[in-house]
Amino acid sequence: MKLRNSIRPIRLLLLLSGLLALASCRQNETQSLSEYLDYVIENKHIFEAEKEERISRLRNLLGVSNLTPEQEYEINTKLYEEFRKYKLDSAIRYVERNLEIARQLDNKRLTYLSNMYLAQLYSFSGMCVEANQILRSIRSSELPRDLLPVYYEANNRYFQHYATLSSQRSHLHEMNIYRDSLMMVSDPGSFRYRIHLSYKLMGNGKMDEARAILDELLEEVGKDTPLYAETAYAYGCFYRLNKDPEAEKKYFMLSAIADAKSAVKENASFHTLALMYYDQGDLSRAFKYTQAAIEDAVFSNVQFRTTQMSKFYSIINSIYQAKEAKSKSKLQHYLILISVLSLFLVLLFIYVYQQIHKLYRIKEELSRTNGRLMQLNDELHEKNTQLTDSNIIKEQYIARFFDLCSMYIDKLEDYRKSLNKLAQNRQIDELYKQLKSTSMMENELDELYKNFDAIFLNLYPS
Repeated sequence: MKLRNSIRPIRLLLLLSGLLALASCRQNETQSLSEYLDYVIENKHIFEAEKEERISRLRNLLGVSNLTPEQEYEINTKLYEEFRKYKLDSAIRYVERNLEIARQLDNKRLTYLSNMYLAQLYSFSGMCVEANQILRSIRSSELPRDLLPVYYEANNRYFQHYATLSSQRSHLHEMNIYRDSLMMVSDPGSFRYRIHLSYKLMGNGKMDEARAILDELLEEVGKDTPLYAETAYAYGCFYRLNKDPEAEKKYFMLSAIADAKSAVKENASFHTLALMYYDQGDLSRAFKYTQAAIEDAVFSNVQFRTTQMSKFYSIINSIYQAKEAKSKSKLQHYLILISVLSLFLVLLFIYVYQQIHKLYRIKEELSRTNGRLMQLNDELHEKNTQLTDSNIIKEQYIARFFDLCSMYIDKLEDYRKSLNKLAQNRQIDELYKQLKSTSMMENELDELYKNFDAIFLNLYPS
């Protein structure tokens, strides 16, 4: 029992760690998708050019001579398929031409088909009165069974668009009725049947069954195609009902990427993403996706999408402008602060420059002073050398002086002794002779000259 109690906190900790890691991975995935979607938006002209190339090739087929009405009808139908979610005006023009051909051929089937295509296009472009007139002129009982799905699809679209344009939610009930009728006459294996069935199951709370259908559709349809975009959008709605905002955002982004890469201008994904980011307070992305949705709606002339976005666009635009004004005000404050700091830095630079210049002058003065000191030091060294030489000379002079004095003292002592000896011996004459003689003085003078010469030449050899 104790072991079980100790294991439970560990399991709980591992579970929490796993959930945190999973949440982190999903956030990173969402961020990567968001960055890729930004790239796709910036480069959507590339995908539009590919679309225009396909359209150009089909238009060239219309220039072939000797086309039969049936062949022209078939080419116009392909052009309609290319234009119906790209440029409504062009799609309407080719369907109207097909309607003329069908009437010329007196082909009721093609006339019904063209009218129903035209009704859908009219409701997309906001021409609800014209669309309603066409649909009311067609009796479902007169239609071949294989055209009934087109008829119910047209009515379903009409009430969806009319409910949006008129802001009358009551028409959504009629839209659902026609959706159920569409499913009753559609092939259960067709894409349209299964996508409508998934929405119906989600509405009835049968999430597992709806998810199974959407998983199958995602595997079947090609990636970055209009059908993939539609399926991914349905999956986003699935996760919205399941309260999983990260997964919801992921699939709406996948839908938007597929729409942009397929050059589909009639799309709901950008509008939905804009609302999501607006609710989360990310006004920058909300504004970006709103702008993308408005640009697509205006480009394709999908009136109900323009109406759907217009009010929301004005709200986001006003908030975004307020945010921009606040950012601009903050930027102005920063600019003032930067200007003050720049001025301070300029003054500091001038002060530092002056100090450096002053230090340079002091350095030059010190260099000159140092040179002068070196010169004085050399002179002092020379004087010291001279003084040293003078001291040596003095020392030699003194030494010689003491030698001479000592020698003369010795000589005087000998001379005294010799005179004293003459006096003791009473040799007065000899004594007198010695005293009178100058030979001693002459000898000493010669000796003096010799000593002087020896000393001088020793001191000054040159």
